[in-house]
Amino acid sequence: MTVFQTTLQLQSHGGTPSYIDVTTEVKEAIAASGITSGTVTVISPHTTCAVFFEEFVHDRLEDGTEFLQADLDDVLNRIAPNQTAVPPEGEYRYPGPEHYADVESWPDAEVYLPGGDKTALLNAEAHIKATILGSSEVFAVIDGKLGVGVTGYIYFVDFDRTRARSRKCQVVVMGE
Repeated sequence: MTVFQTTLQLQSHGGTPSYIDVTTEVKEAIAASGITSGTVTVISPHTTCAVFFEEFVHDRLEDGTEFLQADLDDVLNRIAPNQTAVPPEGEYRYPGPEHYADVESWPDAEVYLPGGDKTALLNAEAHIKATILGSSEVFAVIDGKLGVGVTGYIYFVDFDRTRARSRKCQVVVMGE
């Protein structure tokens, strides 16, 4: 069995969830691996990010968000609305005082708490949404190709709205 791994470098935009189509990059990883029969796993190492499989949608909102992504946002926002208040205000417990104290001790704390602004850590809903969707997806590799239908696309999503970030996505191809 052969194992091939690559890391995709991605950029989220902040403000709203960042949906990134990684289908082409996954297909390129399969081709580069030389594996013709096996599986490919797409993994997010970030706790506010998820990987999911969905149909490509031609229709988009004015900001570029595909209709199914907007619908997914609407459904997830009913389950986990955007966090707007520092606990204990609002509907979330996270982040609590011990978490704030720990972040304040980090060498790069200013990145996470600019000017000591605790609202910069308000992302409980991002963690919950990512947990609901999951951090990875596994697909078949058949005859050296991604084993999905023509309309099946792979998306990486960063639900953290607090700021733009550099993100990573791991692609692991295993087989023969």
